[in-house]
Amino acid sequence: QVQLVESGGGVVQAGGSLRLSCVASGSTDRTYAMGWFRQAPGKEREIVGGISWSGSTTYYADSVKGRFTISRDRAKNTVYLQMSSLKPEDTAVYYCAAHKGLALWTMGRAYDYWGQGTQVTVSS
Repeated sequence: QVQLVESGGGVVQAGGSLRLSCVASGSTDRTYAMGWFRQAPGKEREIVGGISWSGSTTYYADSVKGRFTISRDRAKNTVYLQMSSLKPEDTAVYYCAAHKGLALWTMGRAYDYWGQGTQVTVSS
């Protein structure tokens, strides 16, 4: 079992930046690819991006490419989502998720563990 706890959400003005963190605890000795997802009110959950176990491969949704960066620090069991040039349409609850394996996946159903989410609100 792995427990994931996100932090770093909040309210920010459009054009601002936030950094989300996701700390893993529990069975962290296994290999996990990590993903960030978000869900806005009335919308389906969507992938924001992901990072492989090694950190050598990343994926970003087109809507955030060039503005968001995912990184991980395996020594700290932590994954980060650096968000810049935020837009009101980025407002959502952001979730991190862990997939048991080396490669990242873009489908939410491929992920085995989920955090509780952190709210990001971007005001115009």
